[in-house]
Order: sequence, then structure tokens, then C-alpha cells
Amino acid sequence: MVYRGILASIIVLAPYQTLFAAPQDNAEATDADIDVDRVVVFGRAQQQIGTATSASDGLVGYDDFTTRPMLRVGELVEVIPGMVATQHSGTGKANQYFLRGFNLDHGTDFLATIEGMPINLTTHGHGQGYLDMNFIIPEVVQTVEYKKGPYHTEVGDFSSAGSTNFNIYDSLEDNFAEVSVGRYGYYRFVSGNSFEVDSGNLLFATEGQLNNGPWVLDDDLKKYNAIAKFTRVGDTRLQVMATAYHSTWNATDQIPARAVTSGLIDEYGFIDDDLGGNTTRLSLSTTFETENLKLSAYGQYYDFNLFSNFTYFANDPVNGDEFEQIDNRSIWGGSAEYHEHFDLDNVSFTWLAGAALRYDNIGEVGLYNTADRMRLSAVRHDEADVLSLSGYSRLQATFGENLRLTGGVRIDRNSYDVTALRPENSGKGDDAIVSPKFAAAYKFSNQAEIYANYGQGFHSNDVRGAAISVDPVTGDPVTPVGLFAKSEGAELGIRVEPNEDVNFTVAGFWLELDSELVFVGDAGNTEVNDGTRRYGVEFSGFWQANEWLAFDVTAATTDAKFNLAQDNYIPGSVGSVFGAGATVTTDSGFTGSLRVRHFGSAPLIEDDSVRSEPTTLVNAGIAYEFDRYTIDLDVFNLFGSNARDITYFYESQLAGEAEAIEDIHYHPVEPFTVRVGLRIKY
Repeated sequence: MVYRGILASIIVLAPYQTLFAAPQDNAEATDADIDVDRVVVFGRAQQQIGTATSASDGLVGYDDFTTRPMLRVGELVEVIPGMVATQHSGTGKANQYFLRGFNLDHGTDFLATIEGMPINLTTHGHGQGYLDMNFIIPEVVQTVEYKKGPYHTEVGDFSSAGSTNFNIYDSLEDNFAEVSVGRYGYYRFVSGNSFEVDSGNLLFATEGQLNNGPWVLDDDLKKYNAIAKFTRVGDTRLQVMATAYHSTWNATDQIPARAVTSGLIDEYGFIDDDLGGNTTRLSLSTTFETENLKLSAYGQYYDFNLFSNFTYFANDPVNGDEFEQIDNRSIWGGSAEYHEHFDLDNVSFTWLAGAALRYDNIGEVGLYNTADRMRLSAVRHDEADVLSLSGYSRLQATFGENLRLTGGVRIDRNSYDVTALRPENSGKGDDAIVSPKFAAAYKFSNQAEIYANYGQGFHSNDVRGAAISVDPVTGDPVTPVGLFAKSEGAELGIRVEPNEDVNFTVAGFWLELDSELVFVGDAGNTEVNDGTRRYGVEFSGFWQANEWLAFDVTAATTDAKFNLAQDNYIPGSVGSVFGAGATVTTDSGFTGSLRVRHFGSAPLIEDDSVRSEPTTLVNAGIAYEFDRYTIDLDVFNLFGSNARDITYFYESQLAGEAEAIEDIHYHPVEPFTVRVGLRIKY
């Protein structure tokens, strides 16, 4: 395809563009310059007392990323306290996310944006709110801002559990190119370049990756990535960003435990060798910002194709249960935001108002029965137009230096037009939802601040579920779902920053949802379930012990239940998460990182009679920098754990079995893995 050739050419030529670029400010660096002690800046160390809205707000970045070994790009979100990203399929597919007792599937109640542009996809072929971050290049991410709970007027759909925004560097301190190789056929090339152009800065980064993984069936991942960002800063800020991403892969989905114990397949084996997919995503966005006004606009093109088989021969003993999901769309949107400061008597006010528009023109979203990746019949084949409009306003009042009170409201309206293969399931409709928000912060001193938050939010439902009248297979009448599932939550917390080297937060939260999407294995999709409630406590801490040693730790525990009298456990709701890390940075050029992540047990069915096993992984990284070269070594699953990345419990039927059998289905963690890289600075 043409776009593959373009992306491949960009990746190959990227390092040579520096020959024609304007020199960097440090291009004339002398040996003396190179020997200057490195200054390590951790985003976690930034003090936020007096500015944060809640105890669970946060910022990470800078050296938080460069010192952290990451097996896959989705693990960027694991810098958010209490959040975990796993995988139950091929490397090119969106990760499975967990936060605050949610199995977020692929993003239903967690919103992610990049420079303000939304990443989640509504009415997606695989899952509502589908969140695929594979197009992000970690080396050019400057900071990750995050918020939790439905307390923030600026974020709407998919943000009930939390939200994050990835900020990309305007310019790099050094141009670089890096080649990495690793176990199981892993090869990666990444380059980053920035230079002055037209009174601004242009950053350009490319990535190419091949990976087979430890699976008996090679992942055969082929990934091409590019990002360009132009920034001009003066009295006004102008920013234009473009991204291009394409990948293809095979997939070893979760496997039934009985197939392994019986010796039918290996721990890293497969049942169906036809699984996998491809994704293409292109985007262009722009932002114009003055002291008080911020305007943005974006456009995206997206194409997705995925083959899966979770139940094998339970539904079709002859052809098998393989199916194909597709999604092809263009997305257009923009936003405007205005804020102003003013004083009245002894009270200081900050007023913010904003509006946003998003239009998804979904040319094709469908589900097909397949065998050997050949279509046998169409279950659903639809076109849909989804228009989302929102407006919000927030007023913050600051009394003296200690007390801040914030109140706001958000209004969202969605409308849709579905054209279905089965005419009875076509239709139009719209709905609106109003979400009030409240926050209070009281600063005891320059070292401690407490917070109270309350808010309502929502996630939108797939518009095909709102337009549906009959089951697309049986023709039986079906009750449609509403466009919105409302959430309501509150939080109490404290932030303590005794000095520049130490900070920690503690937050207790409560959250309820009117309805929730839960994975259904025998259908390979999700369904709307009853309302839920969650209670939990989170802790996050950072300590810069000295100039060369830093520690961070996060812990979270959550009780999650359906609003039912009995059998009310939520499948996949992880009760506890723990993460900790130590980072060493020396003047001699050595950097080391050791990290542990514990992912607790979770109920797999509503009566809690079957549970997943907890997973604990340890990763380590070490790097040595000399002159303009850096050699790094990352070790994943340092102690060779044979734990499971993700676990489900449902019925499936293998070839030769007389009937479907309830069983645990799981995806193992990747075994002990080593990757080595060489980076050159230009």
C-alpha cells in the first residue's frame, strides 16, 4: 500500500534530515560541555499544593519515562497511580486497562487525549471507547497529566474512572537515533529530531518495530510510526501536529486452561492460527493559544480490522467461531476555551468556559462470521454518524491564601444516525446529559493541603445499541439502551509536600454507575449490565533520597460490586494494585531502574466462586552514557514469573469436545526477556 511505503521511507530517511537542519543550540558542544553533571528532573517531584483540584490529580514525565523500562507503549499509563495495562491478544491491539476496580476493557471509562485531541473511539467495531495508544512514540512524550473521577468540567465522555493527556515536547535537547534488539525477534528503530524553522520549532520522530513475541505462533508485528509537531511561541502560541501509524500483527488470544493441562498446546500456544489484525491511524491537529483563549481543531482517519475466536467451536461445530470486526471512519472536531481572572473584595476568582464538537463519520463498522479469515456471513454491517456537542463552565473562588472553592457544570448532547444491514436496526436519535461538579481545597500550610470533590459524569453507549430493535441473528425483539450511562462520585484526600524531595497523597473515593459494560466470553464482546458502586483508597509517594537515588511507590485497594442483593461481584474488578520503583542516576553516566508491579486477584464470575490469580512482575533497566552514545539494557520479568497477564472464565468448546465447557481462559505474561539498545545523539 502507498501509505506503508511512505511511512517506511520516512523511518529510513529520518536520521539524515539532521544534515539539512539548522544546528541545535548545543550542536557546538565541547568536551567540557559533555562532562557537565546531568540534572535529573522527575515530574513526580513537582509540587502541586495550591494548584491541584484533587488529591488524585497528578503529573509525571521527564526522567520518569527515560529511566523506566517499558515492554509496550500502553504501559505509559502505568505511571498513573493504581493503573495497570495488560494484553490478552496480539501486540498491535489496544491494551486492556484496569483502574479503581474497573476492568476498563479497552477504554470505556478512561479517557485519553494527546495534546488535547481525543484518542478513544465511540461506537467502535471491537469495543465502546476503544483506546489504542500504539501510535504514540514514548521518547517524545514530555509529560503525562492525569485526573481521576467525574469531578472535572474539562473532560466528559469515557472519563468516569479517570483521564489523561499526553504532552509532546516542543523541541528536544538532543537529536537522536536508537536501535534496539531483543529476545523473540524484537527489533526497533526510533529517531527524534528538532530544529528551528520559520521562527518556530519543528520536532519530527519516527519509529519502526518488528516483534514475534514468545508465542508458538509468531506475532509477526510490523509497526510504522511517525509524528511531527511545529510550535511557535510569542505573544501567542501556535501548534500544529501530525501523526501517522500503521501496523499488522498475528494474535495468540487467551487460551483455555484445560488445553494446557491436557498437553494439547504449550503455555504459549494457540487454538486458532488465523487471528490478528491491522490498524491505520492518521491525524492532523492545530492549537492556537493566547493569554486567555485557546482554540483547537483536528481531523483523523482510522481503519481497523481484527480476527478473533474466543469460543472455538461452541457456536459453529463445522466452521468454528472465528469472527472479524472492522471499523473505518473519519473524525472531525474542535474546541474553544476561555478563562479570566478577576478580584472582588478580598476574593480572587478564576472563570473558565468552553465548548467542544466532535463528528464521527463511520463509513463501515461490522461483525462477520469467518473461517480462515474468509467471510461466511454478516452478523452486523452498519454505517453511523455520531455528533457530540458539549459546553462547560467553571468558577473558582480563592479566599485568602488557604481556601479554594470550585463549582462547575457540563452539558453534553449526542445525536446519531445509524444505517444497518437489517433495516429494523436503523434509526436516528439524540439525548443530552447535565453533569454538575464541585471541589474544595484547604491549605493548612505550604506543606499540606486537603481536598473534597463531588461530581457527576458519564460514558456514552454504542449508538447501534440505541437504534437496535431486533436481534441481528435471531430476529427476536431487543430493548435498546440509552445513549448515556450516568456516573456519580466523591473523593476526600490529602497532599503532603514537606520539602522539595518528598511528597505523597492519600485519597479515598466512592463511585457509582447507572450501568456498566462487562466482557462476555461466549459472544466475544461486551454487554450492558446493572448499576455498580465502588469504594477505594489510593496512596502515591515520591522521595528523592539524594542526588543520585529516588524512590516512588503507589498502592490502591477497591471494593467493587453490582447494585444487587446477591451474586454481585463484578468480573475483572481487581481489588488491589501495588507498584514501586527505585532509580539511580550517577554523574559517571550510569542510570539504573528497578520496578515491581503487583496486580491483585479478581472475581471472574458474579458469585466470586472463581477468581484470578495475582500477578507480580519485576523489571529492571540499566544504561551507560558516554560522549554522545548511550547503551541500555532492559530486563522484563526479571525472576521469570509464570503468572497470567489477564484471566477470564466462560464456556468454550474445543475440536473433538461434545459440548461447551466452562473453563478459565488466560493469557500468560511474557517470560524473562532482554532488550539491548544503542542511542546516538546528533
